Amino acid sequence: YSGVIITIYRDKKNKHKVVFSGEGALTEAKKWNIEAEAKEAKAALNGGWLCKDNQIGSDEVGVGDFLLPVIVVAAFVRGKDLKELESFGVKDSKKLTDEKIREIAPLLLKKFFVSKLALPNEHYNELIEQGENLNSIKAKMHNRALLNMFKKFPDTKNIFVDQFVAESKYFGYLNDPKEQKVLNITFKTKGESYYPCVALASCIARYAFLLEKDALDKKYKMNFPFGAYSKVNEFSKKFIKKYGLEEFNKIAKKHLANYKEVIN
Repeated sequence: YSGVIITIYRDKKNKHKVVFSGEGALTEAKKWNIEAEAKEAKAALNGGWLCKDNQIGSDEVGVGDFLLPVIVVAAFVRGKDLKELESFGVKDSKKLTDEKIREIAPLLLKKFFVSKLALPNEHYNELIEQGENLNSIKAKMHNRALLNMFKKFPDTKNIFVDQFVAESKYFGYLNDPKEQKVLNITFKTKGESYYPCVALASCIARYAFLLEKDALDKKYKMNFPFGAYSKVNEFSKKFIKKYGLEEFNKIAKKHLANYKEVIN
């Protein structure tokens, strides 16, 4: 709901627990329980991974960035390669500095198999105009990236996705009968903290994201900002003055509130 994932658990005693995760989670939770508290997700059981066998996992970046593309990466990790993966310091890319990711990602790409999909904002806007929404776009990108990996390693039984929407909704979005679906997926929020394949996908996605920013910086000779806050709006106004609205429409996510604010 509005970017917040709401998960309800029921234990053996028939008691319920409701968990809100994502940006704005605490605000939403307090609508229902004023005493709701924010807690950081535990890294994983005993500080280790929840799965140490061969696995495929996916993660995305760029969904909340006004001027940068959405990127989805799926990665394959063999159980026997976990120690080598850990030696690079791979964990949630959000906890690694961009400098560290730029350092280790090229080495990781030489040793591990990944599938990367990048969606430029110009194409993203076309899909939104055709009736897609953010989650349907992400679901289809995740499925395609996972499928690319699964075709290479069809015996893989462990498949994980960093959860961004309810499972039923996810599969509901995969409505193209011509597109094969990857099934038997385990969905988990903050999946990069629990599964090495998702951690690797998160790292490579961030690296690809940084390269996309580099390319835009070079093409337009401007330093593109991340995110969708006021500084991004100020940058956008300068970009329009320099390159015009038509060019701006190629790089901005037009359905975000920033667009109206900038144009007005």
